[in-house]
Amino acid sequence: MNRSPRLSALATLALAAAGASFPAAAAAPTVGRYDGQFCVSVAAAAADCGPAQVEVLRPTRLRVRISDIVYHLKLNSSQLEVVLMHGSMQIDEFVAPYDWVGTALQFDDLDKRTRYELRLAAPKDEPKAAR
Repeated sequence: MNRSPRLSALATLALAAAGASFPAAAAAPTVGRYDGQFCVSVAAAAADCGPAQVEVLRPTRLRVRISDIVYHLKLNSSQLEVVLMHGSMQIDEFVAPYDWVGTALQFDDLDKRTRYELRLAAPKDEPKAAR
């Protein structure tokens, strides 16, 4: 008997319940454009990181562009909806628990054993401090 889907579902519920006790959306960045670094790691492999263009449309909606791939992220109270697009073609879609750690958004696709981290730099639209 294959218990993997059942364990995955239980792990998702446990992570969602743990995340529900913290206001994850409260740490979301302000609306604007950001340079970012997007890191992906699969299973126990080291993270593969690269530059990303990030647009915070609302505190609960982000668009992350990496070359011609776009991640549409919708942040709910304890879970994140991810829609991955290549042009007008949808490549993937999943829901995952998430957390803001400083200026980094972290989330996991438990079914694919994949961990994501999006690190944001200062907003591009922010005026530079006078010297």
